[in-house]
Amino acid sequence: MELKILFSSDSPPLAVFVAAKIAGVAFSADATLSTGSPPTVLLPNGSKLRGTFVLLRYIGRVESTPGLYQRDSFESSQIDEWLEYAPTFASGSEFQGACDYVDQFLMQHTFLVGNSLSIADIAVWSGLAGAGQRWESLRRSKKYQNLVRWFNSIFVAYEAVLGEVITTYIGKKGSTKAATKVNEQKVSNANPSASTFEVDLPDAEVGKVRLRFAPEPSGFLHIGHSKAALLNQYFAERYKGDVILRFDDTNPDKESNEFVDNLLKDVETLGIKYKAVTYTSDYFPQLMEMAEKLILEGKAYVDDTPREQMKEERMNGIESKCRNNTVEENLALWKEMIAGSERGKMCCLRGKLDMQDPNKSLRDPVYYRCNDTAHHRIGSKYKLYPTYDFACPFVDATEGITHALRSSEYHDRNDQYYRIQTDMGFQKVHIYEFSRLNLVYTLLSKRKLLWFVKNGLVEGWDDPRFPTVQGIVRRGLKIEALIQFILEQGASKNLNLMEWDKLWAINKKIIDPVCPRHTAVIAERRVLLTLSNGPEDPFTRTIPKHKKYEGAGVKVTTYSKRVWIDYADAELISVDEEVTLMDWGNAIVKSIEKDEQGKVVNLTGVLHLEGSVKTTKLKLTWLPHTNELVKLSLVDFDYLITKKKLEENEDFVDVVNPCTKKETCAFGDANMRDLKRGDILQVERKGYFRCDVPFVRTTEPIVLFAIPDGKQQPVMRFAASDAKHQ
Repeated sequence: MELKILFSSDSPPLAVFVAAKIAGVAFSADATLSTGSPPTVLLPNGSKLRGTFVLLRYIGRVESTPGLYQRDSFESSQIDEWLEYAPTFASGSEFQGACDYVDQFLMQHTFLVGNSLSIADIAVWSGLAGAGQRWESLRRSKKYQNLVRWFNSIFVAYEAVLGEVITTYIGKKGSTKAATKVNEQKVSNANPSASTFEVDLPDAEVGKVRLRFAPEPSGFLHIGHSKAALLNQYFAERYKGDVILRFDDTNPDKESNEFVDNLLKDVETLGIKYKAVTYTSDYFPQLMEMAEKLILEGKAYVDDTPREQMKEERMNGIESKCRNNTVEENLALWKEMIAGSERGKMCCLRGKLDMQDPNKSLRDPVYYRCNDTAHHRIGSKYKLYPTYDFACPFVDATEGITHALRSSEYHDRNDQYYRIQTDMGFQKVHIYEFSRLNLVYTLLSKRKLLWFVKNGLVEGWDDPRFPTVQGIVRRGLKIEALIQFILEQGASKNLNLMEWDKLWAINKKIIDPVCPRHTAVIAERRVLLTLSNGPEDPFTRTIPKHKKYEGAGVKVTTYSKRVWIDYADAELISVDEEVTLMDWGNAIVKSIEKDEQGKVVNLTGVLHLEGSVKTTKLKLTWLPHTNELVKLSLVDFDYLITKKKLEENEDFVDVVNPCTKKETCAFGDANMRDLKRGDILQVERKGYFRCDVPFVRTTEPIVLFAIPDGKQQPVMRFAASDAKHQ
């Protein structure tokens, strides 16, 4: 169905054009309406609809990708709220105030409603883009960092669509310069090397795309898997299709129900919306039937060549002695494999493809191997299991998958995938490649991660040093930051080695504007400052936990005659120096007491509250000398390996970082008793932290995990004397 959109030449409905393009709705534009007329859609049956937001809702309800407007009643109502607010951007007097409002809102959100693009985003984005120079001036001012981040990330994701619409229709308003600016920006806040989405899947039909995200339940979901999961969801939304969550459970030696449960948890954390959950093991009977069919057709044979010899023969293009066995001989050995007999265990089933093909993956790959290990779902029913190479093309075709997304590291195996599907008699499933997400100082191999778990070098798969979803969330990463980071990389096929700094910098922009502030003093060598004119009786004041964000709440601060300060601060102070006690005022240090080693042990001074905080060099965090303070353990982490990138065939064990965890004892303000597990806070002058173990009793410390802030830090930061693996 094609829509005809009528509008006046001086007022093109930019948001409608953008929504139609993103939703894949065919339309023709006709600028023949008189000035002031509302945009109108002429439907094929002659009916008409009028008004920008009426048309947006129509596209959202009838033609759009799932979720563009049709959501649960609450989120759909939120979208309506934003549509009512969007016209504010058309008012010159209210434009900057609207930018202020949306910028504040986007401190804590990736999208205006929920976790994906909606017509609310399209309406507000189009209002900014259509504002021309007013928006360009503010965008360059760096005043609205959250708004610019959001604006740019949408442009990155839909560059092909937005560039075309802006150039075509903003130009008609006489804002060619503004349109050019938008097209030139290439996302100024984003990584200049970040790739954009390639929004088209080959031979994709809107409403008929079916994708699958197929992790193996042999570990937890890591950041690399997250990219695959999010790209599948992106394309499903782009083409109004479905995503199947399939567990590729063909190797019982590595898999377990624990991993299945945690993968489901991780997928939910990422906000992936799937149509159904399936298992490759659901298809074991059909896979065995297909294997036997291929044997009967002479397209597969049973081979008892020893594994190492077979590997060498494949490398050299040497045909196996079993390749020309008769169908009867193959079927007899196949039955031995099914029975799991001693003879059967010596064999494997191979596809008869092409032993001379330059692409070694086509040199008679293995389809089935014997294995006595019980399967985590179906027990000991089978004594043999299909390989991934055999099962994947079969199940993809059987489940009606139209496009199989997989990373470009499997490029050489694409021909094998297509050839096996052809031998099976299936219609071709399109493979769509994207680049694997590689990060510096990071291992993404589940086999290598399992080594750290088994050797006790980490606490488990959710260890904050691990690149698993649960690990990085436990470290303090907001899932919104992960989604933004991955979507900025897009579906590019270029291989990149990414820095973690970029991800943590995005995270800081999300947490800093809203997280509460608290105070801590390092326990070791902390120094007492006695204020001779300080309050004889301690008193309290209620102050905000975040001076710029009321939502962070308030805290009670105690002011006393004696206060604790960090030793690192105390050794910088000189006699008669005026310093600032944060959230109190100035004080003048009158005397400094040191021990025999020259270490500062005590300070005395006087309050000078009328002093100017602008003139002091040292701004000190402090805590009152009371028994209400809480014990803290501040925990920092380093990379698990000491090399940015492992070379091929390099043993990761040789570059394991010997010191990856450092714990520092400290005292914190009494308000920290209210922290809950998972709360994120800033400890003044010490960084951002996530509460991993909250307050239980006075004898046990609150455990706070340090959150990186995006400033690059070298490995091997911790000395062996004060750091450990666990």
